[in-house]
Amino acid sequence: MRMAAMLFACAAVVAAQDLTHKAPAQEGPIALVGGTVHPVSGPPIENGYVLFEQGRIRAIGKLPLDAKSVGVISFQGKHIYPGFIGAYTNLGLTEIGAVRATRDFDEVGGLTPEVRAAVAVNPDSTLIPVTRSNGVLTFATFPQGGAIPGRASLLRTDGWTWEDMAIRADAGLVVNWPRARPAYVPWQEGRRAAEDREKRIRKSLLRVEEAFARARGYVDARRAGAGLSTDIRWEAMRSAIEGKRPVFLLAQDYDAIVSAVDFAVRHRLKAVIVGGHDAWLCTDLLKRHDVGVIVRSLHRFPKRNDSDYDETYRLPARLEAAGVRWCLASGQPASNERNLPYAAARAAAYGLSREAALASITLYPARVLGVADQLGSLEKGKSATLFIADGDPLEVATKIEMAFVDGRRIDLSNKQTKLYDKYRAKYRQLGLIK
Repeated sequence: MRMAAMLFACAAVVAAQDLTHKAPAQEGPIALVGGTVHPVSGPPIENGYVLFEQGRIRAIGKLPLDAKSVGVISFQGKHIYPGFIGAYTNLGLTEIGAVRATRDFDEVGGLTPEVRAAVAVNPDSTLIPVTRSNGVLTFATFPQGGAIPGRASLLRTDGWTWEDMAIRADAGLVVNWPRARPAYVPWQEGRRAAEDREKRIRKSLLRVEEAFARARGYVDARRAGAGLSTDIRWEAMRSAIEGKRPVFLLAQDYDAIVSAVDFAVRHRLKAVIVGGHDAWLCTDLLKRHDVGVIVRSLHRFPKRNDSDYDETYRLPARLEAAGVRWCLASGQPASNERNLPYAAARAAAYGLSREAALASITLYPARVLGVADQLGSLEKGKSATLFIADGDPLEVATKIEMAFVDGRRIDLSNKQTKLYDKYRAKYRQLGLIK
C-alpha cells in the first residue's frame, strides 16, 4: 500500500511537467504598431506604438514611428497592456494539492527567515503557462506556515531555472501576524479554553518580537565590527531591518492590523499588510505611516452579522478613495491565479473606477512590491513585459493573443490549450465538428 502511494506520487509529479518552450533572448528591436496602447500611468494612446530593444522599452507614443531596422508587428484593432502582476500567490511552490511531494511552500519550523521562496519554485510547473496565458506575466510567491516562514520572491513566468525567472529572489520578509484577540469557537468555549488561546497569542507575539530584537542586535553588532560570526537566520532579516525590503505582515482583523502597524513603526520597518479585510476601518493609520495593503481576496463572506453583503467587494474602492497605497491579489489557489483580472473586474463593478481596477493589478502591485521603476506600466526604460489582447482584458471573453517578458516573445500554449487541440482533432476525425 505504501509502495503504491509512492508510485502514484512519482507518476503525478512526472505528469505535471510543462512541455512548452522557454523564450530565447530578444535578438533585435521590435515595434508593436497600430491599435491602442494602454500605458496605465497615463491615458490610452490611439493608433500608438511601443518600441523595445534588449528587453527594455525605448519609445512609446502615437504613430508615425521613425525607426529603421526594426521588426514591426502590427496590432491594428487590438490593445496592448503591461503584464499583470500576481501580488500574492504560492504559484510555482505547489502543483497537485493531494500530492505532498508537489507542495513546497511550508518549511519545517516556525522561524525560518533564511528561506527564499524562489529556490523551491518549479520552473516546469504546468500551472505557470496557464497563468501567463491570461496576461499574468509576473508574480510574487510567498512561503507559508510558522511565525516567520521566510521571504517572498518576485518572478517572471518564463525561464529555464528559478534564477532565470527571479526578478527579486528576496522581495521581502513574510510574517504571519498573530490574531490580536482569540477567535470565538462555540464548541470550545469556557474560561480555560479562552485563557489558553490568549496565552498562545501572547506567546506568538513574543516570539516575533524576540526574533526582530535579536536580528536588529545582530545587524547593529555586525555593523559595529563586533566580530560576530555569520548567522544565516538573522542575516536573512538584514534587508528588512535596514528598510531595504518590505515586511509583509499577514493580518485581516482591525485589531491585528493596528497591532501590526504599531509593531512596524516601533521597529522602523517598511510594512505591507497582506489580507487587510478590515483595512478600510483604519485608513488614516495606514496613510500616516505609509503602510501598503495587498487585498488578498474579494470573494469571501462579510466579516460580521451586520455587515453589508458587498463589504468585501467594495474594499478596493474604499482604499482607493482614502488614498491608501494598495493593490489587489486574486485570492485564488495557484491553479486559478489566471483569474486575477476578473477579481479586478469585480472591484470595478462595486465602485472602483475602471482605470484604478486595471492599475490595481499592474502599476499598484509594482509600487507595493517596490519595483515600479521596472514593471507595472508602459514607459520608456521599463521592462518590455506586456501583452496584446483583442479587447478589455478584464472581460472573460477577451483573448490574449501575444505576450512578451523582458522583450522575449513567450509561448502562450499550455496543457489546457494542447488538450483542447487534441480533442478537437479527435471529434473532427469522427465528423462531429468541422
